[in-house]
Amino acid sequence: MSYQCLNCGKQVDLDLKAAKKIQCSYCGYRILEKLRPPVAKRLSAV
Repeated sequence: MSYQCLNCGKQVDLDLKAAKKIQCSYCGYRILEKLRPPVAKRLSAV
């Protein structure tokens, strides 16, 4: 899964099941945000 560090802004790939510590590999910050693709939802107006 891809995550973004909230401190330095770098993209980090982590496997949460195998990771012993969840932290940025660049700066060591421990708060990461999950990256999600932009989703465009279409609704039909009735």
